This record gives sequence, structure tokens and C-alpha cells, in this order.
Amino acid sequence: MDMHSAPAADAPLVLVGKADVTAEDVLAVARGNARVEIGPDSLAEMAVSRARIDALAAEPRPVYGVSTGFGALAVRHISPELRAQLQRSLVRSHAAGMGPAVEREVTRALMFLRMKTLASGRTGVRPLVAETMAALLNAGITPVVREYGSLGCSGDLAPLSHCALVLMGEGLAYGPDGAEHPAGELLAAAGIAPVELLEKEGLALINGTDGMLGMLVMACADLARLFTTADITAAMSLEALLGTEKVLAPELHGPIRPHPGQALSAANMLAVLQGSGLTGHHQDDAPRVQDAYSIRCAPQVAGAGRDTLAHARLVADRELAASVDNPVVLPDGRVESNGNFHGAPVAYVLDFLAIAAADLGSISERRTDRLLDKSRSHGLPAFLADDPGVDSGLMIAQYTQAALVSENKRLAVPASVDSIPSSAMQEDHVSMGWSAARKLRQAVDNLGRILAVELTAAARALEIRTVDGAVDAAPATAAALAAARAAGVGGAGRDRFLSPDLDAAEALVASGDLLRAVEAVTGPLA
Repeated sequence: MDMHSAPAADAPLVLVGKADVTAEDVLAVARGNARVEIGPDSLAEMAVSRARIDALAAEPRPVYGVSTGFGALAVRHISPELRAQLQRSLVRSHAAGMGPAVEREVTRALMFLRMKTLASGRTGVRPLVAETMAALLNAGITPVVREYGSLGCSGDLAPLSHCALVLMGEGLAYGPDGAEHPAGELLAAAGIAPVELLEKEGLALINGTDGMLGMLVMACADLARLFTTADITAAMSLEALLGTEKVLAPELHGPIRPHPGQALSAANMLAVLQGSGLTGHHQDDAPRVQDAYSIRCAPQVAGAGRDTLAHARLVADRELAASVDNPVVLPDGRVESNGNFHGAPVAYVLDFLAIAAADLGSISERRTDRLLDKSRSHGLPAFLADDPGVDSGLMIAQYTQAALVSENKRLAVPASVDSIPSSAMQEDHVSMGWSAARKLRQAVDNLGRILAVELTAAARALEIRTVDGAVDAAPATAAALAAARAAGVGGAGRDRFLSPDLDAAEALVASGDLLRAVEAVTGPLA
């Protein structure tokens, strides 16, 4: 599918109604180009809450977001004839992002999640506003949202403002052709009328955690795949190093150390190693009582990451059920100010996931290094080279992997422990959740590359171990090796241009094809 095209008429439909939006809905819209539609129950709820806002707008007393300025300027009461200008000015001034544009999937997730909150009826906007945002998504119009501008408090203000600006027919957006155009031209071509914002509507469009939440949802999906992939590559490394699978026995995990993720990772590794002729030779030529930590403790490290991911998904699900805005229209008709736009709950788990990703990459690199070191690889050639000394084998592939591991350690430094005051000290504590999300995306990409290097090394090592046919690898690891070769990851032999091999391994991991190849043998892995 062309990810820049508008959703096709037969594309999947995500209906936004009274039921909570799910992570699968976000992924379908952001990555799957699904169409969106707002249900009649939500449209009716929006109309009711809008009537309450209209009533407040007619009152002489000032109401924040309806008849006042914003932030540190909330002390000024705005007269009725200036309120439309107030909303336009809010969006224009807050669309102050800088730097490169973020990825299309991030912007689509952000727009969809803001539309979801508008459709909840808690923000007080007209149904027209949410319906127009749905029309933008369905037309394949994607606002240009810049990398920098959000502090993760009062919502992702600048990113959401760039989206709201396009809703008004202003600013820049990518069209279905993937090219950047003035937003007004794209709306006209799609037959979408720009929205003239009324009281509170500009504020409601920009006051949410939607950007950081969308990135959290996508990171959770990616890490779920990578944690299972790490179990596969760890099993391949254990097998290539003639390790013992006895440490993976289920009675050593759930019953005596009941961390759910650890038990799942151990079970995955054991399933992948089923039928191996290579495991259990740790007492042969160079006897060893125990395998190294990077082998023996693989389930404990990957499992801790899995449990971290489970907590992050819980937080994401709670935030998906939220209606983040300030002020908010309560079901009883009251309009109340609040601090729900603060991104701390989301920011913390974004940072926590970056730590888990960094550690998983670190243990993967240690296994790779062990495969390449002839003094610790139990009979494998140095650097898995064809003619060590003449050939360097995978020596520099491990350098690349180490560089990625080091980068992920820097990316694991929490963003959420920082705060920088803004808006004349009115917004004096912020979450930095957007920054946490941006660095997590890079960490997740890096983790995929790190596992791709381990896959390349472990596959070559297994190939060397089984070249004479005297002993067989496990059927599942043999399937992984075959998938790698079919994808263009070259095997043992004289040195060659290595980047294409590593790129092919990265694509095999990122696409999920490696996981599917192994599961064709093992059945579904956790």
C-alpha cells in the first residue's frame, strides 16, 4: 500500500463511538491507512456539550478557554466579537514547531487520537470540527508537524497546533501524492471546507497528550515483536555456542521466580531449540559448568523487558480511555479546569521502555561478541571468518552493533526527569513526554538493528557448526537460517561488502518475516 495515498474505498473502517478506542485502532489508522468515521452517538454527545459551551459564552462572567486568554494571559476577559480571532490567533501562534517533519504515521496517530477525544463530547466542540478532522485523515492529507515544540504539558501544543492550522485551511501538509503543499490547496482539491473556529475550539484542538500517546502505542507494538525476536536470536546464539537448554526448563521460572515475562521468554527459547543436536555439549571438549550470563540469563533480561512492556500497555490503555482537555465538559454540564493534560503518566513509561530496549540490545551484543571471539566460542573460527587474518569476517559488524548499543544507552537517559518552566511561570512543571517518545522511536529502531547483527552472526555460526551434516540444528533455528539466506543475508565465505547483508537482516527483523518463519515450525510464540 502507498502510505501517502488516501485510504481506499474498501480500506478497513475504524468507527469512533462511545466505546473506548483500542491500540489496534490507532495502528490501523496510523500505519494501515484505515478510514475513520464518527458514530451517531458521539455526534449527539458533542452537540449536547457544545450547547453548554454556547450558554457559557453568552454569560458575562469570564470562563477559561471560552471567554479568556490562555496560559499566563488567562486574566484577560475577551469580548464576544474578538473570540473567533482569539481561537485563530491561538492556533497560529502555537504552531511554532521547528526542525524536520515527523513521520507520517506519528501525525496520523496524533490526529486520530485528538479526534477521538473531540468525539467523546467532553471538549465542547461542534461535531463539525471532529468530522472535518476525520475528513482530513480519509483524504490522505497529513499536516507537516515539526520535531521540536512540545514540552509534554498543556498537551503536545505545537504539534497539535500544526494539525489545527491545516484544519483551518492554513499552513502546510502532505497530500495523497506525498508532496508538501499549502493546506488550503489540498482541502479545496478534496472538497473539504476549512473550519472557522468558535469559542474553545482552538484550545480543544491542541490541549492533549495525543502525540506522545500515539508514539507509545506504536512503540509497544514494535517492542512486542522485538522481544520475541530477541528470544529467537538468543536461542540461536545459545545453540551455536553449544550451550545447555536445561536453564530454560519451565520449573526454573514461573514456579520459583514468578515474573510472567521471564517464563514466557524461557518458553519461547525452549520451543525454538526443540530437537537441536547442538545443545547440551557444554561438557564436551572444554567442559564448563554454566554458560555465560548473556546466554544463561537471556530469559531474565528479556522477560523483565516484557513485564515493562505490559505495564506500558496498561498505561497506554488508560490514556486511550481518557478525554484529555482543559477545561473539560463534565457529563452533568459543569465546565471545570484541570491538569489532565500533564504527560507524566505517559512520559514515565516511554522512558522506562527506552531503558528496557537499551538493556536488551546490550545483552544481545554480548552474545554476538562471544560468537566472534575464538577464545570463548568453543571451536568457531575467529570472527566467523573464512580465513582469519586474511578475512575479517563479522568483526566490524560487531563494531556497528556496539555503536548502536552505546547510542541506545544515551537514549535511555530519562527525558521525564527534566522540566523547564514556560508561559511566564504559569506552566512551571512539564513532562517532556514528547521528547521521551521521540528518543524511544530511535531506540526501538536501533534495537531492531542490534538484533539483526546477532541474527547474522548466529546464523553464520550455525551454518559453520552444521556444514558437514554430522549434527543438525533445531528445526526452528534451521528455518530462521533459511529465512535469512532467502532474504539476502549471506552465509559463511570470503569477505564481501557487508552492509547489504546487514540491511537484509534488519528488514527481515522489522517486517516480522523472521518471526513468521520460526512460528511456522514452533507454532505461535509469546
